[in-house]
Amino acid sequence: MKRFIETLRNIWKIEDLKARILTTLGLLLIYRLGSRVVLPGIDPSQLAALKDQSAGGILGLLDMFSGGAFSNASIFALGIMPYISASIVIQLLGMAVPYFQRLQREGESGRRKMNQITRYLTLIILLLQGPSYLANLHAQLPASAFVISGSFFTITSIVILASGTMFVMWLGERITDKGIGNGISIIIMVGIIAKLPSALWVEFLSRLNEQGGGLVMFIVEMLALAGVVTLTILLIQGTRKIPVQYAKRIVGNKQYGGVRQYIPLKVNASGVMPIIFAQAIMFLPIILVGFAESDTATGVAAALADPTGFWYNLLSAFLIVVFTYFYTAIIINPTQMAEDMKKNGGFIPGVKPGRKTVEFLDTVMSRITLPGSVFLALVAIMPAFAMIAGVETSFAYFYGGTSLLIMVGVVLDTLQQIESHLLMRHYDGLMKSGRIKGGRGAI
Repeated sequence: MKRFIETLRNIWKIEDLKARILTTLGLLLIYRLGSRVVLPGIDPSQLAALKDQSAGGILGLLDMFSGGAFSNASIFALGIMPYISASIVIQLLGMAVPYFQRLQREGESGRRKMNQITRYLTLIILLLQGPSYLANLHAQLPASAFVISGSFFTITSIVILASGTMFVMWLGERITDKGIGNGISIIIMVGIIAKLPSALWVEFLSRLNEQGGGLVMFIVEMLALAGVVTLTILLIQGTRKIPVQYAKRIVGNKQYGGVRQYIPLKVNASGVMPIIFAQAIMFLPIILVGFAESDTATGVAAALADPTGFWYNLLSAFLIVVFTYFYTAIIINPTQMAEDMKKNGGFIPGVKPGRKTVEFLDTVMSRITLPGSVFLALVAIMPAFAMIAGVETSFAYFYGGTSLLIMVGVVLDTLQQIESHLLMRHYDGLMKSGRIKGGRGAI
């Protein structure tokens, strides 16, 4: 406790870090207040049916990602997922379309152009999702809930919903530039955490009302949740160290032996991005058929709208494995690593420099990525097993899955940035021993 208080004092002494943290908290407060602002023309007291619809299923996940804005008929109801969907499309185009490949090679200017294209595509998606969300409102709410109706309400609401998501994007960019951590990731995390207290309270009450051992089961659930969190942290921070021997150094007339160092290759180098992108794709069937038809969907749409279903979890796990390899290939460049070692006079013992080193690094990354991606997929589908075991739906989402992985990854990444500020100014870090390893929670 004493060390924690001392760390807070050190953070407060660093003016730049203090300003960044306060800026982040202020912008997040604006986001949370906005998620409570109901669309003009809707009676807030008649949203019970909408809240019931988003209490479980795929719409429950969507509501969690928006921090409850979906069930509140808020101006931020569409959340940040349209931007994530647009980002997926642009990233995939960067692999297949020469124009986008050229932009990726242009450095900062190319990145700005791709960001601008992503924003335009986000706006197009919003203009398509807006009418679908309004149709869902008309299907779920009684006619008396709409103070204003007709074309005027539809057009203005679509504009407000689109503007709300674009404003959330702007808040995320401001957090990234002026605050601490990655803004979009933190906004998603805050929306998820906002649902945790109510979900925990509902689960506690349900167990309390049970006859015979309800509180014992609640304690068991808490222990299981702590175990899943621990495993998730180990997954995000796990590394495989590759020894690198550097050439002998001559200082003055004395010759010193080689310097041995290690390259830490992360078991999960892609962080939470595979989870977020896989989840965005899993939302597509409901978005395409319309929110209003989610309860009555049949066939493929129904199978992919059931978070406890076999096909939903199988496809989700498969997408996570694929996206883990995809993002690892983007983040880790064995050729560049081999060239950097060669320039600095380094080599991996027993491996020839050049092409052999590239092949060795590529093989190691493939081998450690496979178990990492499989374990990531298993953690992602654990909420389904929790629901089957009788855990309340809203609380089961925190037993692994997208919510837990995003929270752990983003928290570790943000704490790592805070620790870097402390160590840069010669203060003690956040941990008593060792340094925090980030989870690459950036989007």
